[in-house]
Amino acid sequence: MNRRHAVILAIALALFAARDVSSVSAQPRTPHIVVFMADDMGFECLSCYGSDTYRTPHLDQLAKDGMRFEHCHSQPICTPSRVQIMTGIYNNRNYLQFGLLDPRATTFGHVLKQAGYKTCIVGKWQLRGGFEGPHKFGFDEYSLWQLTRRPSRYVNPGLETNGEEFDYTQGEYGPDLVSDYLCDFMERHKDGPFFAYYPMILPHWPFEPTPDSPDYDKASKGLKGTGKNQYFKDMVAYTDKMVGKVVDKLDALGIRKNTVVIFTGDNGTYTGITSRVNGRDYQGGKGSTRDNGTHVAMIASWPGTTPAGVTSDALIDFSDILPTIAELGSARVPKNLQLRGHSFAPLLRGEAFQSREFIYCWYERNGVRGKESQHVRNRTYKLYGSGKLYDVVADSAESKPLDPQSIPPDQYALLKAALDDELAITAAATPLVNQYKATGKKKAKNPKSRNPKSKNQKSKPAK
Repeated sequence: MNRRHAVILAIALALFAARDVSSVSAQPRTPHIVVFMADDMGFECLSCYGSDTYRTPHLDQLAKDGMRFEHCHSQPICTPSRVQIMTGIYNNRNYLQFGLLDPRATTFGHVLKQAGYKTCIVGKWQLRGGFEGPHKFGFDEYSLWQLTRRPSRYVNPGLETNGEEFDYTQGEYGPDLVSDYLCDFMERHKDGPFFAYYPMILPHWPFEPTPDSPDYDKASKGLKGTGKNQYFKDMVAYTDKMVGKVVDKLDALGIRKNTVVIFTGDNGTYTGITSRVNGRDYQGGKGSTRDNGTHVAMIASWPGTTPAGVTSDALIDFSDILPTIAELGSARVPKNLQLRGHSFAPLLRGEAFQSREFIYCWYERNGVRGKESQHVRNRTYKLYGSGKLYDVVADSAESKPLDPQSIPPDQYALLKAALDDELAITAAATPLVNQYKATGKKKAKNPKSRNPKSKNQKSKPAK
C-alpha cells in the first residue's frame, strides 16, 4: 500500500470519529472568538466587495480594521455549509441528509470548550437534536430559531433558549432577541475566554420589513414574503446592523482588542435576487456549485494583531475555520478527525503564510450517495468529477468546458491529482455513510417543551 492509499484509508476509517478531545489550558491572552455566518448572502451584498445595491457600513469597517478575503467558498446551500463549518470535515465523509448534523460529530464547540472556553450559539440551528442538541454539540448556552419547530423567525418569533420555548407577541424581532442574548453572554463572560457562534437568521426568505422599515408591523405574525423581494435590501442592512451591534458591545466591554471576529455567509444569495456589483448585474445562485452559489464574503479582524485594511487572495473554504480558530484558541484538534482543512491563523497574526493550492466540494442536498456533484478548484480553474473543466474567471456561468490541454499542464495535473484523492475518499466513505444511515432510519421526533412561554419585549429568556 502506497502512502496516498494509506492516507485515504486512514481518513475513511476515521469517519464519524468519537469526540474525545484532549483538554488544553487556555493561555492568559487567549483571544475571545466570535464567528458570524449570514444566511443566503453572497459576497455581492457587501459594499466593501463592490456592491452598488447595498450599503454595509459596519462590515466595511470590520474589513478596514482587519482582513478581507477575495476567495472564500462555502457549500451551495445551508445545511451542508453548517455541517462543514462546525466539523471542519468535507461533506463526502460526514453529510447524512438535509437538516441534520450527525449526532456523533465533533464540532468546534467541543474543541474550544475542552480548551477552557465558555461557548454559546445564537441564531438559526436547522440541525435537529432536540433541546439537548446544542449542548451535546459543545455549546454551554443557546438561543435559537428552528431547533424543534419553525414558527415566525422575524416579527413575533418563536425561539428556543436553553431548553425552553419562548413565543413573543409584542412586536419583537427575532434577530434583535438572539443578538441581545449574545451580547449578554459576552458581558457575563468578558473575563473569558469565550467562543460565540452566530449563524444568523437574516437575510433568508421570507423577505419582510425589518424594524427599520417604514411599514414594520408589530402585530404581524409573519408576512410570508409579502412584497416579493422588495425588503431584501432592508434585510441586508439589518444583517449589517446586527454585526455592528455585537462589535460595538465588544468595544463597550473593553475586550475588542482581544477578540477575533470572523464574518462569512453560508451560501450564495437567493436565486430571485439580482444585485449590482462593480457596475454589472449579478444573480444570486443559492443551490448551485457555480461561483454565484458558493462565493461568499469573509472578513477577519483582530485589532492590533491582524494587519488592518488588507485584502487577501488566499484560497479558503469552510473546512479551514475549525483548525484556524482551534489554533487561535490554543486548542487541540483530535488527530482521529483527519481534517483536510488548513489553519490560516498565521495570516491573521501577520505571519508568513502559504495559501492552499486547491479546495474541494462534495454536494448533494439530501445526502443521496451516487447523485453528488464533486469538484476541486483553485482561483482560476474548476475541475468536476465528470471531467468537465472551466475557467471560472473568464466563464463564471460555466458555459464553455475547456480542453485540459488548453491550460498550464502543472495546474491541470495538480487539480486532477487532488480530485482523484477526494474521489477515492468518497468511494471509501460512502459504504460507511450508507450503513450508518440504514441503521438510523427511524428518526426520533424533536421533543416539545412542556412549558411554552410567551414573552413581552422587555422580558429576557432564562439563561
